[in-house]
Amino acid sequence: MLDKKIITIAIDGPAAAGKSTVAKLVAKALNITYIDTGAMYRAFTWYALEKNVDCKNEEECLKLIPEIKIELKPNNIVLCNGLDVTRQIREPRVSSQVSYIASYKDIRLFLVEQQRKMAQKNSVVMDGRDIGTYVLPDADVKIFQIASVETRAVRRYDENVSKGIPCTLEEIENDVRSRDYIDSHRDFAPLKAAPDSVLLDTSYLTIEESVDKVLQIIEKKTGVTIDA
Repeated sequence: MLDKKIITIAIDGPAAAGKSTVAKLVAKALNITYIDTGAMYRAFTWYALEKNVDCKNEEECLKLIPEIKIELKPNNIVLCNGLDVTRQIREPRVSSQVSYIASYKDIRLFLVEQQRKMAQKNSVVMDGRDIGTYVLPDADVKIFQIASVETRAVRRYDENVSKGIPCTLEEIENDVRSRDYIDSHRDFAPLKAAPDSVLLDTSYLTIEESVDKVLQIIEKKTGVTIDA
């Protein structure tokens, strides 16, 4: 558990690298706030799909900004205009389109403003694609978490199956590769490691081992004592 000093922790990395799972457990271990930025982009994507808006049509997607209110609640609940969409935003139809939504500058600016406000008054763990490079460039700790495409695909497949979300391993692997390309090639705030980030490959680590590694990095970077 951290002392009363406010610190910010940024965990970036490609799709299905296990960032959210690790970030949630790290936040719990430190008793600080977890901000799932990816869920915010997913909620926007879900809303666009519900409105039958083509997620590849930037102009039409931007028109939705004034209509959307996204809230992150305790127990990882995600609300979109007051509706609980926690489960729906993890469906394959959202996963296959979210990188398009996340590539649009005005949507990113809209959501980044909210994310930065969350981190102003409280210690936070925030994960995403551009937290350390753009959202929180002055974060106390920056981690770039990676894993092989094959490992990430299996993890996402197992997660979907456990939640009863229909999918195939092949479609998940194709989706991961596609999202990697889109995320790293977008013009505004692309996926990349911040120069001062610590690279963490979790391909052969369990969740518990990954969390321990992150906690060790935080302790080393901040000098705070973390209880075992």
